[in-house]
Amino acid sequence: MKKTTLALALMLATASPVFAGNCPVLMGQFEAALQTTKVDDATKAAAVKLYEAGKAAHDAGDHAASVTALDAALALLAS
Repeated sequence: MKKTTLALALMLATASPVFAGNCPVLMGQFEAALQTTKVDDATKAAAVKLYEAGKAAHDAGDHAASVTALDAALALLAS
């Protein structure tokens, strides 16, 4: 049981930095896409809200939530 718990803890500890590395890349992609997107203002505003939520999640250390929000924001700009 202790080995399983230790293995799970180690796996979670190493997974978080992987997500952390994606957040800044996604933020950069969003900022670039925001400059060239052709979506309407309402869609742009919704994407910016998702971006801000993703940035806040990243700053709080919740990188999985950050990646999810940033991916959704990028998807809105691509539509």
